[in-house]
Amino acid sequence: MRYEGKLYRPPSEADALILQATLGCSHNLCTYCDMYREKSFRVRPLDECIEDLQRVAPLLRRPPPKLFVADGDALIMDLDHWLPILDTAHALFPGLSRVSCYATAPNILGKRAEELAMLRTHGLKRLYIGPESGDPATLKRIVKGATFEEHVEAAKLAHAAGMELSVIALLGAGGVARSQEHAEGTARLVTAMDPEFFAALTLTVVPGTPQARMEEKGLFELPDILGLLGELRTIVDLARPTDAMFRTNHASNYLPLAGRLPRDRERIVEVLDAALGGEIPLRPEWTRGL
Repeated sequence: MRYEGKLYRPPSEADALILQATLGCSHNLCTYCDMYREKSFRVRPLDECIEDLQRVAPLLRRPPPKLFVADGDALIMDLDHWLPILDTAHALFPGLSRVSCYATAPNILGKRAEELAMLRTHGLKRLYIGPESGDPATLKRIVKGATFEEHVEAAKLAHAAGMELSVIALLGAGGVARSQEHAEGTARLVTAMDPEFFAALTLTVVPGTPQARMEEKGLFELPDILGLLGELRTIVDLARPTDAMFRTNHASNYLPLAGRLPRDRERIVEVLDAALGGEIPLRPEWTRGL
């Protein structure tokens, strides 16, 4: 495989083969994110993508169980790029359990319902989407590029096409000033998007980002650890997805948790209360990462 720059993938794609079909992020304006700032967004030529898959297939000892299509929002690719990639991947690796990618609400809304359904038919099973917050003021401040309502509509379209959704929230995104609004709004958005998977990450203020400059000017203050855990408690307590696998296994988090919502809500809240009371050790700062 040919890769350019840093690669990112969700924790649940740790055993996936990664195909870098796009470079960077088409939005690339989120204030907190530095993942793709060194890249100019572009779609890689289709023949290069197909060639990468064909080259790697005979080199693998065993077929990969999954394929993750990078970079930041590969769903933006047209179907004339997507379908050959999906068909080639399934032909070369017939045991693939799923193909997945990051997506944004505008990218989903930019596809017609029949296009999304066709992508699912050809094997694109899961979309990872990070609204980060359900608080309208926070969504604007972090320049997410989509509203609460647009995220809900995007989720409906993806579900109608038969796709799984993994929704990502960002603890601390509202700062101290809107911590409660951020947590409550995120719970409402998770309920409305009704994902199959829900994960929480913790904001790290990365030097050089707009978020860092706001912090330097006193325009943003990240909640302390107890404040961040309090946000997570509020989100878990108030969110009402139909049946979502919930995890905080990302390296940015202070407390790894797992369970299903709503089934395991009370147990998870009890663990969070114990952590807030100092009864459970948290992940040391030096072990945390992006």
